[in-house]
Amino acid sequence: MVGGCSAMLFGGAASGWCEPVAKRSQLGIVIYALGIHQRNNWCGRHAGSAPALAFLEECHRFGAGGIQCSFGPKDAPHIVELRRRAERYEMRVEAILNPPGNEVDAGRFENDVKLAKEAGASVARTVIIPGRRYERFKTLAEFREFEQRGLRSLQLAEPVVARHKFRLGVENHKDQRIAEKLDTLKRVGSEWIGLCVDVANNFALMEDPLETVRAFAPFAFTVHIKDQAIQPDAEGFLLTDVALGEGFLDLPVIVKALRDAKPDIRFNLETITRDPIKVPVLTAGYWATLADAPARELARTMRVLKTRAYPAPLAAVSKLPADQQLALERRNAEHSLAYAREKLGL
Repeated sequence: MVGGCSAMLFGGAASGWCEPVAKRSQLGIVIYALGIHQRNNWCGRHAGSAPALAFLEECHRFGAGGIQCSFGPKDAPHIVELRRRAERYEMRVEAILNPPGNEVDAGRFENDVKLAKEAGASVARTVIIPGRRYERFKTLAEFREFEQRGLRSLQLAEPVVARHKFRLGVENHKDQRIAEKLDTLKRVGSEWIGLCVDVANNFALMEDPLETVRAFAPFAFTVHIKDQAIQPDAEGFLLTDVALGEGFLDLPVIVKALRDAKPDIRFNLETITRDPIKVPVLTAGYWATLADAPARELARTMRVLKTRAYPAPLAAVSKLPADQQLALERRNAEHSLAYAREKLGL
């Protein structure tokens, strides 16, 4: 065993792991979808490799159509090789960038954009508000302050991405509701700043996933696709990512809505294998920053909970042995890629 990795599951010939899959999906993979593998150093398969190169090789063997990840100092000396391999594998590259926090930090951001472009990326995902809104912020005033900081970070990023003709997609990261996110985009007012549309995140803010997708689709630069399971909890409900096709989201309709608005939009798998997330909609703390949300949206959310609750216990991933965590994450990725190919045309 290496970091909990069994040779039979992850390295032996019987697993078929050593050779890339025959049929490639159009679906890319976000680094967080293989976070357990990354934390286990890819089970020793890429000793000495730059982090992004190791991730590219793993996604190639899964049969993914691309990657979305950050590029750090360890990647910089190998960035030309990363681009060469991605082109040889016919895989696209997308970046994950942190926006500038102030005027001084704009230089760091510009260097990050340049490195992403060297890797072959023309679009990056970013977030502008830290943490989940209902966990991080205790008052609406505090949330609005950070919302303004996020807007300022995009205003600082805009001349950089415009100069480099590089698209920056802001993820709906359980932070702003639909109207708030669209207002932020309007205030930035740039063709180079749009959205990384996460198809599920706004459900935690009581907004319907399909309504969210339809509102965001015209501004989409890239997409995080996932499926989710839901179960009741004493303070509201639990959410956890499951393999595509195994949760409550109507993914065929969601994908169609995005493609109708942006026929060339690219999708990236962000099924995160982790413990269920608590969404405490029945507590006062949850409503501290969401007091203006209509009661009908809470009612709709609770109807989904009642009618679409997952029939099996949700896995407490952190309590599983290391090899079972790895096996579950790999299974989620493999099943999701197969579903994307066979059911979603991806």
